[in-house]
Parts: sequence; C-alpha cells; structure tokens
Amino acid sequence: MMRIGVVGHRGYDGLAGVMRRLIELERRLDIRFSFEDGLHELAEGHPRLGEPSELDALLTLGGDGTLLRGARHLAGLPVPILGVNLGRLGFLTTCGIDDMEAAIERLASGEFRAEARMALDVRALDVDGQERKRWSALNDVVLHKGGFARMVSLDVEANGESVASYAADGIVIATPTGSTAYNLSAGGPIVVPTVESILLTPISAHTLSVRPLVLPPSAEVTVRAADGPEQLLVTVDGQVGTTFAPGETLAVCRSDHAVQIVRFPGATFFSRMRRKLGWGGLLDRDERKDG
Repeated sequence: MMRIGVVGHRGYDGLAGVMRRLIELERRLDIRFSFEDGLHELAEGHPRLGEPSELDALLTLGGDGTLLRGARHLAGLPVPILGVNLGRLGFLTTCGIDDMEAAIERLASGEFRAEARMALDVRALDVDGQERKRWSALNDVVLHKGGFARMVSLDVEANGESVASYAADGIVIATPTGSTAYNLSAGGPIVVPTVESILLTPISAHTLSVRPLVLPPSAEVTVRAADGPEQLLVTVDGQVGTTFAPGETLAVCRSDHAVQIVRFPGATFFSRMRRKLGWGGLLDRDERKDG
C-alpha cells in the first residue's frame, strides 16, 4: 500500500469537495492518505500526517506556496511531491484540479519521474559567528530592508573572495527552481531547473554597473550588511525567516538534499513557461492565428 501525506491551503474554495474526491479515489487504489492538521478534520477516520520517513509520497493542495511548505515538512528526505494547483499560477505544481485523479493514479502505479531540484542550506550567524537560525530553501533566500525607505550596503563573498559591495534595496539568492519567482521580478535570469547553480540578484540596485550573477553550485556565499537600517529581514521561500542585524552573517550554500518534484511525460519546463508565464508571447500569437 502506498502511503501518501496530504498538506493543503484551507483558504481555497471547494477544498472540502477535493477532500471527498481523494477519499473516493483511495477506495479504488491501493493507497492510504494521512492529513495534516486543518485537513484532518475534513477526513474523519484518516490518520494525521506524521513523520516524513513514514511516507512514500506527498500530495500538496494549493499553489506554489503550499508545495514549498510541503517541501519543508519533508526535511530533506527524498519523498516525491505531487503538487495539485488550486489557484492561478502554480508554476511548481504538477497538475491542475481537473487532472488530480489521473495524476494520483499515475503516481500510485509508478508512471512518473521524480525531478531532483537543488535546494539551499541557509544559516544566520550572530556577530560571534555562531549559528542562531537554519533553514532549507527550495526557491530563494532574500535579505531586504523591510519597510525602510533607504538603501542597504551589502558585502557579498563567494568562497571567501569578495564579489561586490551592493548598494541596493536587498539581494535575492535563488536556486534554478526559484529563478522564475522573486529572482525574475528583480530582473534576474531564468535558469532551467536541472542546471544547478546559485543566482545572486540585487533588488533595485543603485548603480548600473551591478548585474545579476550566476555562480556554480559549489559556491559558498556570505552576505554582511555594511550600512543601512539597524535591522534587516531574512525571508526564506517567502514564508519563514528572521531579523538580521549589523555584524551578522548570512551564509548560503547548496544543500546536501534535493527536493523531488513529480513530473509526467510530456510536461516540460518550456511548455510550463509558455502556458503559465506567456513566455515569448507564443500563446498570444497562436490565439491570433486561431482567430
């Protein structure tokens, strides 16, 4: 029997109906769902989501944020994640709600591939160099000024060598998976998710000589605030984080553990780019031809 954990966003309309569809599907397939708190109340008689080591797969119901939260729950274990998009974009997710049953059937029968996505190990070090916070990031870590209307001076190093002193509103350190998230909005490059690298993209840089930078996955990046507000913010995958004070260090490197995203034949990165981001204007062109 395949053991599938389920996490979901309670804010989506129709979630209760989705849950009923899951339970009906469970009766037809050799699978067993367990549900996180908040969903468990909608699935009477089913176990609560427990340790990730007890799972064969994870199902996320929501958008990219829900999938990112599910990845944190797995804590680096190589459990494949099937993301069902209940929202608008869902760039990381595997399928939409209309294809959910078919996708779960293919998952249960093993008709999928697990696409390994590089993650980042992120540490916040105090003024004495001692670790005080640690996270894993699938998309990005952002060091930014919060609500202060002034620039920040950031000293950035890679493998102990100075890269630059950025005068900007902050900096995005992203994975290839995160290249289509905040990194893209800040003017950074899009990188195919399987091309492992670390992206450094300043936010609203105050000089034209500063451009985004692509580093090898072996790079160890450190960032220190040289000048700016007395308190900055570190945000990981847009969901968790901490404050950041002068004299502290943000240390980022490739994680030893990849995140496994479920993909099916025919679903490629570039097809998602065209469909979800309107990449290259191809959708508009094709619509004009059809008209």
